[in-house]
Amino acid sequence: MSKLHSPVKVGRFTFAHRIVLAPLTRMRAEDGARPGALMAEYYAQRTSEGGFLIGEATIAAPNGNGYLGAPGLFDDSQIEGWKHVTDAVHAKGGKIFLQLYHAGRQSNVDVQPAGSIPVGPSEVLHGGVAYTNDGWVPNTPNRALTIEEIAGLVESFRTAAERGVKAGFDGVELHGANGYLVDQFLQDNSNKRTDIYGGSFENRARFLLEVTNALISVWGSDRVAVRVGPSGTWGDMGDSDPEGLFTYVAQQLAPLNLAYLHLIEPRILGNIEDENANPAPVAAQLMRKHYKGVIIAAGGFNGESAEAILQAGDADLVAFGRHFIANPDLPERLRHNLPLNAYDRPTFFGGTEVGYTDYEFYKEEAFA
Repeated sequence: MSKLHSPVKVGRFTFAHRIVLAPLTRMRAEDGARPGALMAEYYAQRTSEGGFLIGEATIAAPNGNGYLGAPGLFDDSQIEGWKHVTDAVHAKGGKIFLQLYHAGRQSNVDVQPAGSIPVGPSEVLHGGVAYTNDGWVPNTPNRALTIEEIAGLVESFRTAAERGVKAGFDGVELHGANGYLVDQFLQDNSNKRTDIYGGSFENRARFLLEVTNALISVWGSDRVAVRVGPSGTWGDMGDSDPEGLFTYVAQQLAPLNLAYLHLIEPRILGNIEDENANPAPVAAQLMRKHYKGVIIAAGGFNGESAEAILQAGDADLVAFGRHFIANPDLPERLRHNLPLNAYDRPTFFGGTEVGYTDYEFYKEEAFA
């Protein structure tokens, strides 16, 4: 029997299958980082009865953006747009978690309030690009956060989570991967601090745990999740001891009784699969030794490899990105072994309904 299409309990919810819409930055928000009708249609299309979706990276603080067109919840004016999204998902029988993020140093002055300098744990030169009115441009060199500013950002995540409740989400996931601010605190090639937020595993994981506990204070632990990318190098990231670091993170998260831990496999570099990386899902295999709660694995899966990791017990659900972009009915296609639409990479980020809501559903008679 297929485990991919069997029910699973996640926190306080039971889902009808284990195919998850991954949190995918699509940059279709309207002015003011507000979701519009197009975003609501996109999420509704990808909702199945009893299915689970994770919303795209949503800006938690006014200085947290790295991409023009990304949505936010750092202001009350953004709640209504997200409410249309969650209402559309719920109307089709699905559940959706909010994903909160802060770009940190992965940004440019053109998408910062009043042209301010991007922030990070330390001032470390790095590559990478941000998306502005001029398209993809190099990131602006960042400045280091003060202790007081770090406390303010923890509070920003908490208040954004409160807006998520008002917007009708079913839970919240902290984005701690992909070279964004939480990841920048975790990994030692971006964190050179010598205070309580730098040096040891304990200190470098402090920001992640402080934000996680702030989210729990709003939602309760069974509706809070964390996403990390063990050994992820996207955004010029790296660590001198990635296995030790992320083992420590898993051990610290395990007692919190979270809804789930979301893992990105290191074979994924941003939105591209690294052809030179280990093809096996090594992150989930490592973290399962230290984290016995629900695990969602993401990164380069198809129906066959998703079934394999579930049968091995290294993950409990699998998040799909590119295939879910191109196939709004992906759970049914995988269930019935139907051919998949090809995805169009140039339309992944920004734009209109093209490459967003215009992908075709499979003909219904094929399911008869």
